[in-house]
Amino acid sequence: MALPEVLAIAMVVAVCVLLFAGYPVALTLGGVSFAFAALAHLAGAMDIGLLYALPQRIFGVMTNTVLLAIPLFIFMGVMLERSRIAEDLLETMGRLFGVMPGGLGISVVLVGVLLAGAKGVVGATVVTIALITLPTMLRHGYDKRLAAGTVAATATLAQIMPPATVLVLLGDQLNNSFQAAQLAKGNFAPDSVSVSDLFAGAIVPGLTLVALYLAFIVAVAICRPAAVPPIRGSSPGGGVLVHVLKALVAPVLLIIVVLGSILIGLATPTEAAAVGAVGAVLLAALRSDRAQGAVALCLGAFAVMMLLRAIFDLRDGLGFALALIVMAALAVGLLLALREVHRAGYLVPTIAKTTQTTSMIFTILIGATLFSLVFRGLGGDDMVHRALGNLPGGAAGAILAVMLAMFLLGFVMDAFEIIFVVIPIVAPPLLQMPGVDPVWLGILMAVNLQTSYMHPPLGPTLFFLRGVAPPEITTRHIYVGIIPFVVIQLAMLVVLWFAPGLATALPRMLYGG
Repeated sequence: MALPEVLAIAMVVAVCVLLFAGYPVALTLGGVSFAFAALAHLAGAMDIGLLYALPQRIFGVMTNTVLLAIPLFIFMGVMLERSRIAEDLLETMGRLFGVMPGGLGISVVLVGVLLAGAKGVVGATVVTIALITLPTMLRHGYDKRLAAGTVAATATLAQIMPPATVLVLLGDQLNNSFQAAQLAKGNFAPDSVSVSDLFAGAIVPGLTLVALYLAFIVAVAICRPAAVPPIRGSSPGGGVLVHVLKALVAPVLLIIVVLGSILIGLATPTEAAAVGAVGAVLLAALRSDRAQGAVALCLGAFAVMMLLRAIFDLRDGLGFALALIVMAALAVGLLLALREVHRAGYLVPTIAKTTQTTSMIFTILIGATLFSLVFRGLGGDDMVHRALGNLPGGAAGAILAVMLAMFLLGFVMDAFEIIFVVIPIVAPPLLQMPGVDPVWLGILMAVNLQTSYMHPPLGPTLFFLRGVAPPEITTRHIYVGIIPFVVIQLAMLVVLWFAPGLATALPRMLYGG
């Protein structure tokens, strides 16, 4: 083995050792990469001038319009959490379904799906859902193991339910890998893999997982009703139904508008994320009676703008003038809504959390960009390509090996870290192999990471949950409770492997190809 390849392997090992030791991911990636670049230059194994490409790569990351959706989606999810909209949803849906055994568990899954898709960050979603739901489930007599398992499994849907942040990042990295694979095969006008493709591909598997979770809870309610008792004193009367509709319609409509506009091609993910962020602000403002007029002004201006768009050419003349007036009204309404959200104490914590999470993601991305650059400079990508190509079983064997590696890495690395570090290395050679669909591969990876996140004994979701769970829930309760949901996840992986159409049929129907 040549010296550059030895250094490439040593660099990967050094990164893994330091991550296991608890060093920050972004600093580990950047520091180890710089150290090995200097060592390789001194040993004559790599020209240090390769690092001159780093500023241009960082500039490309920071100006990537797809990645601009990340802070907007995070803002939307955090605002829905801080304004206690998700908590109200759980309470009202619990009252609706609570009359029957397992009803509260069903409510947790349904509300968790909305919250998971909006937040998109597994750790944050676990903490949020656990703090909101676990005390309620225990107070009403739910089995501790089932309560813990339901919360952990629902929170990890943040990996797969659009418009999840993870899917945005995965779509961007898979597109880069697919472009590189096509160029390597001699196709100099390749197609692209968009975030919209991945969103569409994730819908059927994601909803299938939700249906399987619900079916399991219903089965427990039938076989062991004492483990999932109904809420005492609950009654799905007309007043409750009206309250549920008031609490449910607006958040669900927001998710449908954001996701639907992406899927039908009306908006890019970034544009839809901006709509989602504004919509979350308006929903939070609606919790104050003083903001009713501001929200009505925003919605009215938006409706008029859609009408003008259908009637006039908004680029010049009368249409342009009318559009300016309507946009001014929309801006005034939004500013008034923001003022009320700030007065309620939602805005500053939301901005702070959004900034913190976004900074973490992009810092990791920059460190991973440097790691990828040095790894390629040492010939590591060629080495990985040869290794995957020489595995028995062809493309299937290579994908299985990568899935196993990602599953194990999911115990110690965040999904963002795996997407930024592993995908650029392994995806290009996989996508050069015959019969490998990029959307199917991406969804398979997302479900795989979701499974590893909650798999005992090292799944990160279990540790997040242990940190915020009430004292009466022990580690044993969490580990035992998650087992049925892990079995469901593994079954979903097997089904996806043998029925790739679950992930590819909807994107092909919507976008062709």
